[in-house]
Amino acid sequence: MFVDYTGKKLKICERTTGKEKEVEVFAAILPASQLTYVEATETQKKEDWLKANEHALWYFGGVPGQIVPDCLKSAVTKGNKYEPDINPEYANFAGHYGTAVVPARPHNGKDKAMVENAVKITYRRVFAPLRDRLFYSVDELNGAIRDLLEKHNNTPFQRIKMSRRDLFDEIEKTTLKPLPKKRYELKEFRRFKVPSNYHIEIREDNHYYSVPWQYKGKNVTMIYTASTVEVYHKSIRIALHQREKKRGYTTLKEHMPARHRLYAQQGPQEMITQAKEIGDKAGALVEKIFESKGCLQLSYRTCLGIIDLSRRYGTDRLNRASGRALEFHSYSYKTVRNILEKVLDTIKEETLLPESFPPHSNIRGRDYFD
Repeated sequence: MFVDYTGKKLKICERTTGKEKEVEVFAAILPASQLTYVEATETQKKEDWLKANEHALWYFGGVPGQIVPDCLKSAVTKGNKYEPDINPEYANFAGHYGTAVVPARPHNGKDKAMVENAVKITYRRVFAPLRDRLFYSVDELNGAIRDLLEKHNNTPFQRIKMSRRDLFDEIEKTTLKPLPKKRYELKEFRRFKVPSNYHIEIREDNHYYSVPWQYKGKNVTMIYTASTVEVYHKSIRIALHQREKKRGYTTLKEHMPARHRLYAQQGPQEMITQAKEIGDKAGALVEKIFESKGCLQLSYRTCLGIIDLSRRYGTDRLNRASGRALEFHSYSYKTVRNILEKVLDTIKEETLLPESFPPHSNIRGRDYFD
């Protein structure tokens, strides 16, 4: 299947403003029968490109052995005559449908002559009849395109007196592989270095997902859809989660080190009791954290980090630093750590203003305003 966007564009009109907007036009063609598919899309971006490719496969009713695109960014991240880099999402799409992406070689018109010919016919049989018509949405425009497309595919060739549809049914339909049961679900790819808390974030959701703690500091790839989140290390899946489109944390117990797992099995009161053994102020700070964080899992991790600081700085200093954090109304691990690192827990709080001011002609007292 040869695929590309046409050079020329069609237009739709915004109903409220009357302003015209250009839209892209995608074309796909099968080489033996020249059966053609045409669709208008909002953009040439990845999401629109993948949907148009998918719609073409379902229109043809099967999967070809290869898809041959031009070297646009949604298909090819880096063009090369011998070994181009396929866009990961497009490669994943091809894998779902059991086909291969074989991009046309850069600056080699022979590799895409078939689709360029289809584009020329599209200009004549689709663009021309629509040039004086007004459409208010891409869906409305595609409805008109589909009517003209059916007419085009069912019009007989001049020489063989068979239409593209007839030729497809006779010689090409049986060569296509069957379509999968499910349509492709768009996937996003992100690369991360796993932080010390072994959680990585989908930023648009502000949600964090755990990976096995042993992968701290390792480079991983997150692949996520509208419903699932997968994490891979060297092409091996190490984590699978249901996607949560809300702020928070998703943590699997098997991803936690043994000590963290032990704390997770405790209730907040056990951790508060342990903090109070360090000192009253440390206990009060841990209580405030459980009250303010909202997310229980996040509170556990914050409190665990604060308690662990006693190993390095001692219980007395940690208790004083907790008191300072309470004075600042900043209930976080970073605040306590910064206080300890900068030795602010040992500095006595100074009086910010003197109790009385010296007499001065520019200082007016209460009597002046009475």
